[in-house]
Amino acid sequence: MPSQNQPVGTKITIQLNGDPYTIDGDARLTSLIDHLKMKPARMAAELNHQVIPKADYAKVVLHEGDELELINFVGGG
Repeated sequence: MPSQNQPVGTKITIQLNGDPYTIDGDARLTSLIDHLKMKPARMAAELNHQVIPKADYAKVVLHEGDELELINFVGGG
C-alpha cells in the first residue's frame, strides 16, 4: 500500500489513465475522485498496477510519478 506521508498542499504530477495529470493541493485519492465527480461505488481504482479495495480509498495518498487508472462503470441497455 502506498505511503500516507505526502503532505497536503504539495504539487505533484501523476499518470492518470495514461496521461500526465497535475494535482495542486490535496493528493488523497478520495479528493481526486471527488474532484473528478466520480462515484466510488461505481468505479475501480488501480495504483501502480495494484487494485485498491474501495475500503482503502481513504487511506491512499498519491505521490509524484504514481500511475493511477480509474475505471468508471456505466450501465446501459
